[in-house]
This record gives sequence, structure tokens and C-alpha cells, in this order.
Amino acid sequence: MAATEEPTPTRSRIEALDALRGFALCGIVFINIPQTMSMTTDLSAVPDGLRLFVLGKFYPIFYLLFGVGFGLFLRSAARRVPMVRRLLALAVFGALHHLLQPGEVLLPFAVTGLLVLLPLSFVPARVNLVVGVVLTVVGVLIGVGGFGVLPGLFVLGFALARVGALEHRTRALVVAAVGFAVTAGVAYLLAVAGLGELVDRWFGLLFSMSVAGAYAAVFLALLRTPVGPALSTVLAPLGRMALTNYLTATLLFVPLGRALGLEGSADWATAALLGAGILVAQALWSHWWLRRFGYGPLEWVWRTITYWRSIPLRRPAVTHS
Repeated sequence: MAATEEPTPTRSRIEALDALRGFALCGIVFINIPQTMSMTTDLSAVPDGLRLFVLGKFYPIFYLLFGVGFGLFLRSAARRVPMVRRLLALAVFGALHHLLQPGEVLLPFAVTGLLVLLPLSFVPARVNLVVGVVLTVVGVLIGVGGFGVLPGLFVLGFALARVGALEHRTRALVVAAVGFAVTAGVAYLLAVAGLGELVDRWFGLLFSMSVAGAYAAVFLALLRTPVGPALSTVLAPLGRMALTNYLTATLLFVPLGRALGLEGSADWATAALLGAGILVAQALWSHWWLRRFGYGPLEWVWRTITYWRSIPLRRPAVTHS
């Protein structure tokens, strides 16, 4: 299908967000393995490709998309109580996950949702856009690792979903990608210019976020080209089962990483192969599972708790006349 300038229909839009979430998961596993396995913290020992193009480049997309997801969910005031249950359930998932992966993101997501998103759901959506931008800038200036920008990006995604700004045009995505790429280039040059540790950290974080923005814009533009259906077929199931895949990746790479001797090592090649193997397995399993069931296993549990009623899991059988 050729690229088009027409707005994306709702179903295609949701599938695009699922595919983008799956794309983000592909990068996140290569971040979580070395962090959880306590591989060397000397950045000079990290391969340049991993340091420049992966570390810190995929979690911002994940942050934004979780905010978008809650914005799409909270389309009416009547959904605030289910949203509280949804966030509390996410906190439980995160607390359990923290036992295996300290520093994981689900618990901070839940806390941010309860303390920031719920109060802001009473505020006009366009005000939330301003709040999201301000919090993101503050997060960059504070520079407390990747979590510093979490509230801002969460609120920004939340606001974008609520104002209906998720329709995208190919030309706008290309312009955004170029803008992010230029910003990333300038930020990188300033980050390595030796202007001071704090300033270097500011521009380093800006570089990571700009690269993440460029990745997202390019990926969404590619979905509107002839390669889009193939990308969506592979990555959308991963994204639809993001919670399941995020948690099960840890259940896989922690014991396998220990068995492979990754703890405290600098064996980046083995870590990369492990991450790639997990992604291939999850892509195949997600595709197989969603052909038979309407939700991923943990997504079904999460949805059941959210609505506090039994939700059918298996897809209805297709009958042929």
C-alpha cells in the first residue's frame, strides 16, 4: 500500500500504536538485560552502537505510549474508578516484578498514574498538554536518569490521546523525524563539548529523547508505506501483549543470563544474542496466542481486575456455512 496523506482510521491508528509499542519493547530488552545482570557500569566499555542508539532511546517511547493508553482508556469520568483499579493492579505487577528486576518501570507508572494522571483528568486536556511539556522540560533539567522525564512524557501522552491528536500524516511524520534528528545531532555535539558535568547530562538526556522521537516518527511513517503491513504483522502482536512480554522477558533472561555467566560481565555479544532470541520467541508466541485469544494472559487478568467482572478470553470459534 502506498503512502497516503489521509488521516489514519481508528482501527489502523490503534494497530499503529500497538506496533510502535512492540518496536519499543524490542529495544527495551537490550537495556534491561545488562542493567538487571549488573553488567559493567563503565560506559566506555559499552559498545558504541548500544550506547548511542539503544540505551535511553526506547523507554521514552514506552513512557509516552503508556500515557496514551491511559488517555484512550479515560474517555469519560465514569471510567475513573476502573482506572484506579487498573493502576492499583499495575502497582502489584510492578512490585512483584521489582523482586527480579530492581528499577523496573511498572510500579513508577502506577504511582505516576495515581498521583499525577488522576488529578489531571479533572483538568482540560489542552492544559494537560502544557503541563506535560513543562514537566518534561523540568525532568530534563533535573536529569535524574530516565525516570526524571517519566511524569512529563506520561502526561504528554495522556493529553495527546484526550485531545484527539493521534491522527498522523506522512508528511508531518517526516518533518518531525527530521526535526528530532537535527535536535539529536546538536544535543550530541553539545553533550560531548565538555561544558560541565550538569550541562553535559542535560544535553545527553535531550539527545536520547530526540533520538527516541526520531525513531517513533520514522517508524510510524514506515507503517504507511508498502513495508508497513510486514512491520505490523510482526510487531503489533508484541505490542498488544506488552505487559505479558515485558514481564516474561525478565522471567526468561534472569535465569538464562545467570546460566550464561552474564552477571557482572562485559559479554555484550552474548547479551545481545539472548535478547534477540527472547524477542523472536515472543514474536512467534504472541502471534500464535492472539490468533486464539482476545488478550494476552496478563492483559486479560489486568482487564478483568479493571472492570471487576469476568472477561471472555478465548476468541469465538469461526463457523463456516
